[in-house]
Amino acid sequence: MSEIAPPTVEPATRYTVAVRELCEFTAKTGDLDLRFTPAPTALEGIQGHATVAARRGEGYEKEVGIAGRHGLLRVRGRADGFYPARQELEEVKTYRGELERLPDNQRQLHWAQLKIYGALICQDRGLQEIRLTLVYFNIDSEQETQLSERHGAAELRAFFEEHCGRFQHWAELQLLHRAQRDAALAETRFPHADFHAGQRQLAEAVYRTAARGGALLAQAPTGIGKSIGTLFPALKALAQGRLDKVFFLTAKGSGRQLALDAAASLGAAIPLRLLELVARDKACEHPDKACHGDSCPLARGFYDRLPAARAAALEQRKLDQPTVRTVALEHGVCPYYLSQDLARWSDVIVGDYNYYFDSSALLYGLAGLNEWRVALLVDEAHNLVERGRKMYSAELDQGDLARLRSTATGTVRKTLDRVNRAWNRVHRDQTQDYLAHAAIPDPLLRALLDAQSKLGDHFAAHPLELDPALQRWFFDIGHFGKLAESFAEHSLFDVSLQAAGSGHRSQRSTLCIRNLLPAPFLAPRFRAAQASILFSATLQPRHYYQDLLGLPEDCRWLDVPSPFAAEQLQVRLARHISTRWRERAASLSPIAELIARQYAEQPGNYLAFFSSFDYLRQVAAEFQARHPATPVWLQEQRMAEPERAAFIARFTERSQGIGFAVLGGVFSEGIDLPGARLIGAFVATLGLPQTNPVNEEMRRRLEALRGAGYDYTYLYPGLQKVVQAAGRVIRGRQDRGWLWLIDDRYGRPDVRALLPSWWRLD
Repeated sequence: MSEIAPPTVEPATRYTVAVRELCEFTAKTGDLDLRFTPAPTALEGIQGHATVAARRGEGYEKEVGIAGRHGLLRVRGRADGFYPARQELEEVKTYRGELERLPDNQRQLHWAQLKIYGALICQDRGLQEIRLTLVYFNIDSEQETQLSERHGAAELRAFFEEHCGRFQHWAELQLLHRAQRDAALAETRFPHADFHAGQRQLAEAVYRTAARGGALLAQAPTGIGKSIGTLFPALKALAQGRLDKVFFLTAKGSGRQLALDAAASLGAAIPLRLLELVARDKACEHPDKACHGDSCPLARGFYDRLPAARAAALEQRKLDQPTVRTVALEHGVCPYYLSQDLARWSDVIVGDYNYYFDSSALLYGLAGLNEWRVALLVDEAHNLVERGRKMYSAELDQGDLARLRSTATGTVRKTLDRVNRAWNRVHRDQTQDYLAHAAIPDPLLRALLDAQSKLGDHFAAHPLELDPALQRWFFDIGHFGKLAESFAEHSLFDVSLQAAGSGHRSQRSTLCIRNLLPAPFLAPRFRAAQASILFSATLQPRHYYQDLLGLPEDCRWLDVPSPFAAEQLQVRLARHISTRWRERAASLSPIAELIARQYAEQPGNYLAFFSSFDYLRQVAAEFQARHPATPVWLQEQRMAEPERAAFIARFTERSQGIGFAVLGGVFSEGIDLPGARLIGAFVATLGLPQTNPVNEEMRRRLEALRGAGYDYTYLYPGLQKVVQAAGRVIRGRQDRGWLWLIDDRYGRPDVRALLPSWWRLD
């Protein structure tokens, strides 16, 4: 970086940086160290700060907002507390375990932050000197450890200017990048000769939302180009200074690639920093090693080598996984944590939903810390309901605990035994296989909290001992504990007894905090964004998604008309067949013959969707027995990526045959088989979730909370999967195809109302 000449920046241009962000950049050195010093949860951290503040006397100022300038930098932050009478500034850090095990580079970072705060408040209050106190608060014991130093204002000002000086050149580079990016984007035209039908309407709505703020729920048909139709207008708003970042959030890896391809279509001349975030297990170079310098070579000296790696990476514009990995390994740093640092300096970030919506989401945290104005582009948003539920659910399996206890020794074994005893008391008198409870038993929570603390101490004391199963369980109980803190009517706590074979129940159970309504968790994430644009081909009914996702009442709605004509898709209803579980055996022969008749009349490639693998195999066996000459291929459970690719490869322009798949699985959405590669589909189910004790409890609870238990639990999720699967058939204006909806219930008005309006139902 020192070899790059500083660019010229207009004096009126300012770069705003948070105190923590500044110190992360200038004051963090040494190893990446993620060994297990068990961090408090976010709620525990807030409660810890509140406890410390409540202990302070009169005149104590809490959450003191301060800001200052140096050159083109505007540095802002919020100090935890200040005693004006004593001229003492406090910074509170919560922790668990033994304070002595806190890494030195983390302590240095804390002191750097406090000194910057001290410099700013001395300037703001006209102080000549100040007492700086770093307060470490133990969440479990509620004990404070105070470390104090007295500093003069001139000394702190020099410290502030030194760190600003280290950052200023980098800030100049970022301002220059923004100016060049915005100028190029302002001149950029839509990458295709013309908008597809409906695409302009979508793009205009996205632009208005991104520029003005708010939320948009956009239902737009498959095939009109939603990725570029949402990304392009968001970038136009970015270029006009209406936004700071664009987050393109996807449910699956295929969605990430579509977003990357859409950005690439804008042309290589635009200096747009595009970052792809991938899961840690896909980016880790040494999965057999722990994330600290004593174990992993890419963690050793990470922060010392990070500046050069960061600068080299940002010379590239497309920072997809292979590019980040190449740069990281050239500089000897971890690819996963390099990509997390690059999120601070990128314009468009493409990643899974969890990077913004999860409880410990990286992008949500960075956006709040830096006060970014963010546009969220949520792809295939119908998936966010179930994904949101999973993010805010937690499950613990007593079988996992038993396996850990069988090999544990010493303190770890005693700790696990205490958890097991508390666990056994939960289901001791249970006679049903499944039972939902009104609350989570306190003795169980205390045992889990104690186990988290004790295991954290164990990992910190034995950093070189790698026990993946124990570490995974440590994270699992931590997640369970987090959700227990916020347990309310939006979730269930249930206990399922495990089968022991021969029809008997075992003495073990599975515990679950099961989220029903993700809205209370997701709504704050939407409020924090400048603009939230959620789009999909299936967002009917509108109120279902707006309610469950926690979108604001003034959320805009857009239903883009289909560019396809009813004549392109021949929709047929097989009303004489029931696919209900009780009548499934009787349906095998009629379904097999219906498929055979359609195939004989119009040979080609078809997909046949069923509600389960068992049903799929039964119909496929019946069909093959009757029509052995017709090529068929079956989706199998837990198919690896090469097997999935082979399944899709069977659909060619010249091939003929029938692929049997499960509705709601990997082949019912997110795949593109245009033209003769797919000419028809059979959907032999309404897609309704299985009737079981869990879903029935969900139905009862949602009926009490929303008055629509059956619709929310069964009907709406089921029909959404049907429409997604049917969308595989017509992918372009030249496509023609057939769709068979096989079940007598497709004749019901409430079912037909949830199907696309452009379908002509015969």
